[in-house]
Amino acid sequence: MITKLEESTRLHTDRGVERYDDIRDLLPDADHPTPLVRVNRVATAATLYLKLEWLNPFGSIKDRAAAFLLDGLLTRDELGDRELVEASSGNTAIALAALASLHGTRLTVTIPDGVPEEKKIVLRMLGAEVWETPDDLCPVDHPKDGAIALARSLAASEGGGRYVMANQYENVDNVRAHYETTGPEIWRQTEGRVRAFFAGFGTCGTITGVGRYLKERDPSIQIVAIEPQRGHRLPGLKSFEEAKQPGILDWSVIDDVVRVDDDPAYTMTKRLWREEGLMVGPSTGAVVVAAEQFGLDPDDISVGVSPDSGLKYTSYFAELLGDDGLPTT
Repeated sequence: MITKLEESTRLHTDRGVERYDDIRDLLPDADHPTPLVRVNRVATAATLYLKLEWLNPFGSIKDRAAAFLLDGLLTRDELGDRELVEASSGNTAIALAALASLHGTRLTVTIPDGVPEEKKIVLRMLGAEVWETPDDLCPVDHPKDGAIALARSLAASEGGGRYVMANQYENVDNVRAHYETTGPEIWRQTEGRVRAFFAGFGTCGTITGVGRYLKERDPSIQIVAIEPQRGHRLPGLKSFEEAKQPGILDWSVIDDVVRVDDDPAYTMTKRLWREEGLMVGPSTGAVVVAAEQFGLDPDDISVGVSPDSGLKYTSYFAELLGDDGLPTT
């Protein structure tokens, strides 16, 4: 409890001077967006800007979805005194774990065992209980959706009295997060001149929410999805050859799909680090490859999502370095 003396001497949130009373106050909106940064050296086919979502307070674009998912559960009084459970490749779970801890709620995460160790460590540091799942452990819906099936099983256990699942793949609050924040930010930051938007297939909240918002402003804007190869190593992205399409995916706002394989995505990621100074994750590399392949007019402004930082993938990136530990070309 804050006393009257503490209240009188307390500094309150003031975004004008970047002073915040709570870490949640750093979550973005149209007036205080995440940065849009031009790619100057590795992208030549179009004028490409990246939306640097790893500068969100919990480190990824999933901060937006997690905040809306938790707020929705609380608003609808669906959480009560139960614990959260969620299937995630890491980023949504990280944001949910941080937000849940602030709310005093426990989180259990079911996560594919191939996710980088860095993400699992971060989750445990935030107090989440982490259940690693082989992709073929619970082949419900599709063989690559084992973590989702396990989370559903936990949510249904004990008569549903212990857990509630945020369910980012089916929950419209995920879409709403990007319709109400990411889309308006991009429109305002590009002065309404954006001609194409690129984002990967994952939960599909980003591409559906941003796509709807931008199409309402200008139906001619191209909304382009990136799909990885079967058996890929691009955490956060989904190949629908091996995973079920999320219920929140709205195909009506998507104009095209570009397939990007692992090798070009990782090569581009390395170039973004070395030539642009952008320490991004491999899904960003895939987004830039797709933008280069899409065939836009060089003068057209396009925006790609940079979902998270590459610092969560250093164990993956070790394969891009030589045996002597020195960078390779």
